[in-house]
Amino acid sequence: MTAAASTDKRVAFPLAFATVALLGAVGMTVFGITGDQVASGWSFAVAMVAGALSVAAYHAYD
Repeated sequence: MTAAASTDKRVAFPLAFATVALLGAVGMTVFGITGDQVASGWSFAVAMVAGALSVAAYHAYD
């Protein structure tokens, strides 16, 4: 009988991607206030992709 070893990837990857998503959301806010719509759009895209990867990483290492 083999025992499964626990891993920190279950916590680390979602937190890392959530941090990137948070930075993307902050960037979206800052660029939105300054009026740079293209950079705000890219920040939104980064936030959405990182958020999706955060959820996927959580479920992948469940």
